Amino acid sequence: MSFKGLQPIVYRGREVWPLIEGGKGVSATNHTSSGAWAAAGGIGTVSAVNADSYDAEGKIIPQIYEQLTRRERHEQLIRYAIDGGVEQVKRAYDIAGGKGAININVLWEMGGAQTVLEGILEQTRGLVTGVTCGAGMPYKLAEIAARHDVAYLPIISSARAFRALWKRAYSKVADLMAAVVYEDPWLAGGHNGLSNAEDPTKPEDPFPRVKALRDTMRAEGIADSVPIVMAGGVWFLREWQDWIDNPELGSIAFQFGTRPLLTQESPIPQGWKDRLRTLEPGDVLLHRFSPTGFYSSAVRNPFLRNLEARSERQIPYSRVEAGAHTVQLDVGVKGKNFWVAPADLQRARTWAAEGFTEALRTPDDTVIFVTPEERNTIREDQAACMGCLSHCGFSSWKDYDDYTTGRLADPRSFCIQKTLQDIAHGDDVERNLMFAGHAAYRFKQDPFYSNNFTPTVKELVDRILTGD
Repeated sequence: MSFKGLQPIVYRGREVWPLIEGGKGVSATNHTSSGAWAAAGGIGTVSAVNADSYDAEGKIIPQIYEQLTRRERHEQLIRYAIDGGVEQVKRAYDIAGGKGAININVLWEMGGAQTVLEGILEQTRGLVTGVTCGAGMPYKLAEIAARHDVAYLPIISSARAFRALWKRAYSKVADLMAAVVYEDPWLAGGHNGLSNAEDPTKPEDPFPRVKALRDTMRAEGIADSVPIVMAGGVWFLREWQDWIDNPELGSIAFQFGTRPLLTQESPIPQGWKDRLRTLEPGDVLLHRFSPTGFYSSAVRNPFLRNLEARSERQIPYSRVEAGAHTVQLDVGVKGKNFWVAPADLQRARTWAAEGFTEALRTPDDTVIFVTPEERNTIREDQAACMGCLSHCGFSSWKDYDDYTTGRLADPRSFCIQKTLQDIAHGDDVERNLMFAGHAAYRFKQDPFYSNNFTPTVKELVDRILTGD
């Protein structure tokens, strides 16, 4: 069957292809890629998550934190984020040349999200068409959009989440809601909205979930002309023919997050691009190690495997002898107030003999065993926290009130700002978090990329419009 094709849509007065570039932070989507996507007639998306800014010579300004306190470092992070976001938007707008549209994307759970978003919008009036926002419940997104006269496109993973947002806030600013992005939690890369009621090991068909979202939107009086954007797992549009012009679903657009990573304009380092070409089915893992507390998907490289192993070297304990905890832990800890089960004591001794001699407490009354070097790195990263999240499980940072979550810092997680900055700026892709969608293995299978071909963004968008 030949591909039926897509029709342009009107987005805030602009005729664009219903193709959205997924915003990817830190610095995996920037002005070069988003400007080119807009120039090709689509909706380019600048990531406003701690974006890069540049010196007078055009070199990236390193984001260095020399302040003594977390709060001061957090304030510096916000300054970096606003400066970088403004610079990226202005450059993307220039590259677009009046074509397509430029959106910005923010992670609602990032530290100072509202301050950063408003700071960027205040300095880029007339340049930004809309804001996509997910990873949390961004109730304030609509009122922020209204203050700055931009569209907003909430990112959700269920009809239930959208209904809550609509009832509480979005219904009051209905005219600026340009689309609703359904981000499939089992298919999309990066953070997602998988709930505790859903099984991460049992993917659900996206069609009924998107149909339920449309039904919810209709019940709230939202016109079918407001698109639902399918995000996650989209590769060949011909595989989604039944979604296009389907009266059950209403207007549909598509978001591409993974495919734009492998373009000439993509800002990610060459080593990251090369690694994408090697992936096999199953190489992307849906996991819950992120300090945000959300599920997310990334390449199961040595960095992620180390986090898996760290959590596997874990045993429960109590401070007094109780129940199955009848023996005292004698490796990895100082003091005698660690009571464990006899079998767990033997496991702990085995790990210690293998070099994992340091036991670190978690918020869940367990201890994990790591090497002395790993312990030092964990403690250094926790101490150097710059407050990049609104709530951080790894460091116990919180970006308001008393600036602490009140929970024990969790050594089973990691400093997400450090690793995302490192991989985006050329560090070893095997030693850092490498976000990717679950369809990334198709780079190796798709003949479009054979012989190490790397398309321009324009070539990619033209290819997508053919159905491939």
